[in-house]
Formats: sequence, C-alpha cells, structure tokens
Amino acid sequence: MTGSWLQAGVRGRGAGRSRVRWLERLADLGARPEDTHDERLRQGTLIFSSLLITVISTIWVTTYLAYGDPVSAAIPAFYQLVTIVGLAVLARTRRFAIFRTTQLLAFLILPALLQVSLGGFVASSAMILWAVFTPLAALALLGIRRSVPWLIAFLLELFVLGLVDSRLAESPSELPSGFVVTFLVMNVAGTMVSAYVMLGYFVEQRERAHRALEAERERSEHLLLNVLPQPIADRLKTGPGVIAEHYDSVSVLFADLVDFTTHSAVMAAADVVTLLDQVFSAFDRIADAEGVEKIKTIGDAYMLVGGLPNPRPDHLAAVARTALALRDEVARLSTLPGQEWLAIRIGIDSGPVVAGVIGRRKFIYDLWGDTVNTASRMESHGQPGTIQLTARAAATLSPDFTTHPRGTIDVKGKGPMQTFFLDH
Repeated sequence: MTGSWLQAGVRGRGAGRSRVRWLERLADLGARPEDTHDERLRQGTLIFSSLLITVISTIWVTTYLAYGDPVSAAIPAFYQLVTIVGLAVLARTRRFAIFRTTQLLAFLILPALLQVSLGGFVASSAMILWAVFTPLAALALLGIRRSVPWLIAFLLELFVLGLVDSRLAESPSELPSGFVVTFLVMNVAGTMVSAYVMLGYFVEQRERAHRALEAERERSEHLLLNVLPQPIADRLKTGPGVIAEHYDSVSVLFADLVDFTTHSAVMAAADVVTLLDQVFSAFDRIADAEGVEKIKTIGDAYMLVGGLPNPRPDHLAAVARTALALRDEVARLSTLPGQEWLAIRIGIDSGPVVAGVIGRRKFIYDLWGDTVNTASRMESHGQPGTIQLTARAAATLSPDFTTHPRGTIDVKGKGPMQTFFLDH
C-alpha cells in the first residue's frame, strides 16, 4: 500500500513537471529573452486556456449553425478568429500585453453578446458563466490591484444582463430544451476546467516557491550554524539586541601550525588552501565529536572552547581529549608525502570569559578575557608537538590525564608562569 502511494506521488510530481514544461513551450510563442520564468509560465497558462476555449467554441459554432442561428454562431467563431490572429501577432511581435488585453476583453464581452443573442440566462444556458474567467484570469496575470477593474466590469455586466433578462427572454432561441440543458452542463464544466487551469498554475507556483523557500531557509540555517553555535543562532533569529554572556568557567584552546607561514611562502596558492582545508576540516570533525565549540580560525591558527554556550562540568576534560586528538591528527598528516614538516603547538587555559556576537556584517561569535589571552600565550610559548597548560588548568584536570611540569617560563604580558605539558 505504501509503495502504491509513493508511486502515485512520483507520478503526480512527474505530471506536474510535464505540465509546467508544456506551458513553457506554449509561452515560447511570445516569449522575449528578458522574460522571467514566472512570466513565461503566466503567458503559457493564458495561451493554453485560450486554445482550450477555442476548441470548445467549435461545438457552439456548429450547433448554432445547424439550428439556423448564424448570428449566435458568429460570436464564438469571432472569438476563434481573434485568438488565432492574436497568437499569430504574438508570435511575430512578442508583445504579450496586447494578446492578454484582447483575450480579457473577449472573455468579458463575447459571452454577454452570445447570451443576448440567444435570449437571456435560461435560453443561453447561462453563457455569461464564461465571463467569470475574466476577473480570474486578470487576477492570475495582473495581480490583485490591476485585476479589480476587470472584476468591477464583470459585476456591472452581470447586473445589466439581469435587468434586461426578462425582455431578452421574450424571444429565446429555437434550441431544443435538451440542448439547452446540455450546453448548461458544458458551460459549467468548461468554466470550471478553465478556472482549474489557472488555479492549478498558482498551486504549482506556490508549491515551487515553498520548496525554494524551504531550501533557501535550510541553506541559510546551515550557513548561520557555520558561524554561530546553535543556541546563539536561535537567539539571533528570534529577536534583535546585544548577545553577550559571562561564563564563570570554560576551557579555551588555541592550536597553531608550526612554521606554516615559512612553508606556505614556497607553496602554490591552491596547495596552501587545500592543506589548511584538510587540516581544519579534520579539526572540525574532532571538535564536533567531543562536543566542544569551534570559535574561529585565524590564518593557520584554530580556536575552540569547551563549556559554552551550554555549560558542562567536564569542559576541561573534553578540551584535553580534543587537544590530544588534534595532535595525533597532525602527526598522522605529517606522514603523508610532502607534509613531513607539519607540526602543531597547542595551548589551553581554564577560567572565566565573556562571549558574544559582534558586528552587523560578517558578524562572529567571539570570546574575551584573561583566560583567552592566557590560552593564546600557552600556544605561542609552547613547543612543536606539545600541548601546554597553565597551572590552574593542570591542577583541575582529572587523574585520567597525565601531565608533567615544564617549569617556570616568562610569558609575554604575563611575566613568569609555571606551565605543564599534557602527555596523554
């Protein structure tokens, strides 16, 4: 049963796409290079509807002629002539506005004239029903504001026909009552089919617009989450205002590729970008796996944090595991041909920070505070292939990790500091 539904859905979507392609081919009769896809579909819809009514009109022409009413037969025949000539002119001049206006006038006036010639609402099988297509087509083709005059014109025409109907009914056509009923059914069905075509166009357009909007929303969402953490992105979407938070305890990591600037100077530009993409993409996967938040890359440096925007008690352990994985990944990459020089320095510190979004164009989520500066110094004053921690970070780290003291080093902007290396 489910398979049948799926197959039916696939066939339905295929039929919808085929219908749109067919309308586009009809629109080629009057399309110009500057016409948008939507304009071409609108044109194709009107052309299709006009051709459909032209074919249906043949029944009226032959029937009225057969029953000796050449005047009534001439009115739908005149519509056929107007449509054929209009399409020929459209194909030659590409001026769709003329064809559109001519068709709307024909939809409005000719059914009323035919109703008058046949003797009113009953005798004509309510031929005025075809004029209903005028405001509907105008709404589809011109929009709400520009279609209002056509709606008013139709309502006035209907009102006038109602006033004179009793006089028209005094000399009705000679059609048998069976034909009158049959034509009434045809008129109702014909106007319904024509209206259905127009509404079908808009349903198709709405669905296509919805799909395009949904795809754009997902693309924008993906791009936003590449810049901001999920909770921060949600806050930014729900309302304006400054986004800034104080966190009492987080762990900040800086990683830097040793001597990358020197080596990149002799590398092709594409090779530089390819290598950084390879390294940082691997770093991203590791950070995601450990549940820590990448903040940004700065040249060949990489920054992440554990414990925000969602606080977690094990943020230092998560960052320490991430650091070990980053070091191992760079060691693996350094075994590849031409990348033997690759090495990494990593620095970590734990403590309070302020985090928030800055900027209105190309905005970023960033961190500030002594903890950030100190973690950066741990990296820049480290040694290739090592993970350097501050004393407070090493003291807080769980016994599951092994560290050893490096000793006291002079740190720029901080003075003498006791630091430790994370082994495993």
